[in-house]
Amino acid sequence: MNKIHPQAGIATEARSVDHPTREEAEAAVRTLLRWAGDDPDREGLRDTPARVARAYRDWFRGYREDPVEMLARTFEEVEGYDEMVVLRDIRYESYCEHHLAPIIGVAHVGYIPTDRVVGISKLARVVDAFAKRLQVQEKMTAQIANTLSEVLRPRGVAVVIEGEHHCMSTRGVHKPGVSMVTSTMLGEFRDDPRTRKEFMDIIGNPTNRMR
Repeated sequence: MNKIHPQAGIATEARSVDHPTREEAEAAVRTLLRWAGDDPDREGLRDTPARVARAYRDWFRGYREDPVEMLARTFEEVEGYDEMVVLRDIRYESYCEHHLAPIIGVAHVGYIPTDRVVGISKLARVVDAFAKRLQVQEKMTAQIANTLSEVLRPRGVAVVIEGEHHCMSTRGVHKPGVSMVTSTMLGEFRDDPRTRKEFMDIIGNPTNRMR
């Protein structure tokens, strides 16, 4: 087992912000309830500001998590294994940074190791660490792929993300059931069409599954 030292300059930390107090957060929720047209002092809503504040701590816990540290411990005893490692259908829940509406879907992550591998649960944790932030799906896809590439230094990384955006399905054009698919291919997955096709065949090409 090997402890690796992440390279400097990997942009995985959230930007530092002036953190409000719990009381300020709850007061903001009360304001939004009034803006929606309801009375935050009625019985059914009296405890809602506190519940929402607690929910935000869970929904956006990714700001307090370090994806680089999650990948710090790797394993070298792989008997020379040098083919791709793929984790597919990693369910995630995120929130659109434009409307705070949910983005719910699955991520597929693959990499081709050099001389070490990482525990598969860490791949899912990295997905969650980025998903549990206000996001744009394209950005989240690149963040996951770039972090895996820069920390693990594999021969290649592939990330495909599918997501239903509730800012589109529950408001605006109201088109439920529409999935957005984004991908980032690095190293051999970008340079070798056969490697990319093998990965897409393993995960089940999303464009075919949506038909």
